Amino acid sequence: MRVINLPRVESITSDTKPSTWLSSLVEGQKPHVKEYVSKTRTQFELSLDAPRIAGFIFDSFATGLKEVANEFGFPWYAFSAPGAAFLGCELHLQALHDEQGVDLTEFKNSDVELKIPSLANPLPAKLLPSVLFQKDSLANFLEQARALAEARGILVNTFFEFESNAVNSLSNGKTPPIYPVGPIVKHETDCHDVGWDGSKKHRDRDIMEWLDDQPPSSVMFLCFGSHGSFREKQVKEIACALENSGHRFLWSLRKPPPREKWEPPSDYANFQEILPKEFLNRTAKIGKVIGWAPQVDILAHQAIGMFASHCGWNSILESIRFGVPIVAWPLYAEQQFNAFQMVIELGLAVEIKMDYRRDFHGDNEIIVGADGIMKAIKHVMEQGKEIRKKAKEMSRISEKTLMPGGCSYSSLGRLVDDIIDNQP
Repeated sequence: MRVINLPRVESITSDTKPSTWLSSLVEGQKPHVKEYVSKTRTQFELSLDAPRIAGFIFDSFATGLKEVANEFGFPWYAFSAPGAAFLGCELHLQALHDEQGVDLTEFKNSDVELKIPSLANPLPAKLLPSVLFQKDSLANFLEQARALAEARGILVNTFFEFESNAVNSLSNGKTPPIYPVGPIVKHETDCHDVGWDGSKKHRDRDIMEWLDDQPPSSVMFLCFGSHGSFREKQVKEIACALENSGHRFLWSLRKPPPREKWEPPSDYANFQEILPKEFLNRTAKIGKVIGWAPQVDILAHQAIGMFASHCGWNSILESIRFGVPIVAWPLYAEQQFNAFQMVIELGLAVEIKMDYRRDFHGDNEIIVGADGIMKAIKHVMEQGKEIRKKAKEMSRISEKTLMPGGCSYSSLGRLVDDIIDNQP
């Protein structure tokens, strides 16, 4: 595998609107991708030993690059990072808008329940991604959905046994062929996340050694993704819930960016500036508060018994891969939808607040009380025998599906055959 570094898109600045940032990036990279493809094809024509382009796989957010593939006559496929159920939801909403004239922005704060073909249960419209409720971001969402229909096939980071209803609903002849190729989980630390240095190695070792000292399935792990963070009032409610629960915990606590800034969270220099007074001392024997977390390594550890998560799709697959039940606390994007799927559709999670939304602007912040948090985590840790059993069984299946004879293994083989059979 080779990684090609494309030039920086100069037209994107700190003033670029979040709603247009991605489309600007894709448009800005088109000439660079076209130049590389042209160069590579010329090299192959001069020497058969040179690399040959067989086709393109575009992230679903980058399908605007399809014009390059079409210009050179290469087959192209889309990769859907969210699951099959959300892919079905995306395509259904696009059809509602384009074919029935439904104004999707009117679903904001609506009590309407939607029948989505990729779901067995009606979905409360208020759990749809907030991008649908704003005209400019909705336009991007619809454009992306329309582009998927032009792909030769769609790869989905899921596996059939996990989302069989959703995968079957997409095999209706109205959408391109679906290739479930997951779960794609990287079980090793990604050195590109925060820099591979001595301090990082020491930090990770400290975390894992602490887990080594804990009994099996005894630790509650709280981690809310690369963009997940809470402000002081909510942090104190979480701290109160953890302390009063009496259970062991490992808490990845990140510092929010300044208000009105679209930046990822950072690590605190001193946790005492945000936590209740003496919290660290009172919980020293049962808990550990950390900054950035090596999430996959932690979920793979036998001491972890529960995962309080924002329900990003990658995090869901990681928890499934290692058989850890989820306490769902969605924050943004399609995470409310994912939480609904995990709690209502699949019975693999318990909710804290399914319709919670993180306000990145810092206005009208919703505070979830300690009692509600503690109720959910204690349910999993103390009464979650059935959900734990289901998680362990799905973990076993998630490993088997990637092996020869497994559904995802076979699906990937079909994809390779299709690419080979459709060379220009």
